[in-house]
Amino acid sequence: MNEKMKENAVAFYKMAYEGNPRKAIELYVGAAYIQHNPDVANGTEGFIEYFERMQREYPKKSIEFVRVISENDLVALHTHQIWPDNDEYVTMDFFRFDANAKIVEHWDAIQQIPKTSANENKMY
Repeated sequence: MNEKMKENAVAFYKMAYEGNPRKAIELYVGAAYIQHNPDVANGTEGFIEYFERMQREYPKKSIEFVRVISENDLVALHTHQIWPDNDEYVTMDFFRFDANAKIVEHWDAIQQIPKTSANENKMY
């Protein structure tokens, strides 16, 4: 089940990020969707509206999935995102799944990658 949840989390986020959040919801989300990101309204329609708006406003953004970790009913995604003007972010998204490997809850942490660093290690 953990491998299926990991696959579903990546497919869900990639599909939504690349501009098709409605299909991502249809394929990968359970009966309820609890959102903890304060910039996104709770529920599936809030998620769809947010990602459709991001696609309209920032169609050239990109995402790389760096790590995918699973434990019990949770999957964590560690990503590197590049937005317009080479604005880079590291995100950590956490998804809780139901017994059918469908996503039912989401948390995230987002950090902008600074232009300078005290070390040469990547943040992702």
